[in-house]
Amino acid sequence: MAHHVLEIEKLKVRFWSTNLLKLLAGKDPYQIIEAVSDVSLRVEQGTILGLVGESGCGKTTVARSVIGLNTPQAGSIRFAGKELVGLSQSEFKPVRRQIAMMFQDPNGSLSPRFSVKDLITEPFKIHGENGDDVNLVEEAQRLLKMVGLPPDSFLGRAPHQLSGGQARRVGVARALALSPKMIIADEPTAGLDVSVQGDILNLCTRIKRENNVGFLLITHNLAVVRHVSEKLAVMYLGKIVEKGDTDEIFNSPRHPYTLALLSAHSHLNPENGRSRVELKGDIPSLLKRPKGCEFHPRCPFAKKICRHEAPPDVREGGRKYTCHFPLQ
Repeated sequence: MAHHVLEIEKLKVRFWSTNLLKLLAGKDPYQIIEAVSDVSLRVEQGTILGLVGESGCGKTTVARSVIGLNTPQAGSIRFAGKELVGLSQSEFKPVRRQIAMMFQDPNGSLSPRFSVKDLITEPFKIHGENGDDVNLVEEAQRLLKMVGLPPDSFLGRAPHQLSGGQARRVGVARALALSPKMIIADEPTAGLDVSVQGDILNLCTRIKRENNVGFLLITHNLAVVRHVSEKLAVMYLGKIVEKGDTDEIFNSPRHPYTLALLSAHSHLNPENGRSRVELKGDIPSLLKRPKGCEFHPRCPFAKKICRHEAPPDVREGGRKYTCHFPLQ
């Protein structure tokens, strides 16, 4: 029986937006944006769930909600059986000890005033574990070895002395400091050369296996999740449009948006023989969500019902998707 380290159910996250034109015209300038709408996800211990979608679709908002940086308006987030929605910041602190976050820009998130040793042992200090029983130098050496960086060469370096790949490894070491149950990796390979991307993904896979850690891997790049994630969820305009086993979705997508994302990376499945599908237009504004199926303005298969009726949730074995006319 699989053990879920993270369970998200019907999560809604809304933000206030200010319209300056309305403000100048003396009208009510405030509008509500629903950035995350009814999202449900599960991350099993020792597995990687890939969360994919175009920039601005709500992936990072989900991650920030899990670690308590956003306040959900509805839904449930359970981590290791504990409900997180509604916790105060003081109640959240012991949870953050068990959930590590790898941010998009490793160099930007590494203080230039700190050495590598200070950076990767900072979590011990934040959580009050730098007393007599914790040798920070030994911990730093242990963590650097885990991520494949020789301690003698890297303990004293500053962030500006690291390459992009080395900075990512330091980010992984920092994430591992307190032996978390789960790691959220937000675009862990963005901006890296392809060969270095592979090194970082292989490192994440090894850590998942050796430490039985659950990963939520957030990316817009399907090539990243193809070979490392067991499960995949596809997000569009703050909603999950398809989720299930990664191999099943890659081999036989049901939602047209998933097919369009795969078409943009046709080299991933060259043997599949599927026709390419190109997305039309831009992502609609969250302030003006399309009626019916929100993907219909960009969907090459849309019919009249798609413009007026929201699609049903369809379950197919372990797969779930939302579409009036799923691909076969």
